[in-house]
Amino acid sequence: LIEITSSHPTSFDFCLLEKKLQITMAEVDTGAPTEWKKYDSYALEVDPDQDDKAKEIKLCNFSRPHMRAFHCSWIGFFIAFFIWFAIAPLLSEIRDTLDLSKEEIWTSSIVGVGGTIFMRFLLGPLCDKVGSRILFTIVLCAA
Repeated sequence: LIEITSSHPTSFDFCLLEKKLQITMAEVDTGAPTEWKKYDSYALEVDPDQDDKAKEIKLCNFSRPHMRAFHCSWIGFFIAFFIWFAIAPLLSEIRDTLDLSKEEIWTSSIVGVGGTIFMRFLLGPLCDKVGSRILFTIVLCAA
């Protein structure tokens, strides 16, 4: 708010008030974006109307943020997929080494699927609060 503190405002006070209002109205009328952007330019073509989403894919490019995020996501998915399905071909060796019965193998499979369902319910809201990149990294490192 702009206040005039004197009891008898002068023409100077009104001129100052008028200039401040003009500056404020000019800023409002321009419609200039007040959005903060981390990067000024990108290595690939982006759409500024859609929060600078990439319009193209350059597979051999690891520039930030678009292609680095793309490559990190598929590598992370591959690691998770590999870890989850690596147990099946190794099951006979694991069974012999740990001396597991058929019932214990079935129980471990059921616990694995049940644990996945539980973790989806747990991590879903946490992804909304903390972010998926942080939780994805924590889960892969803990696995």
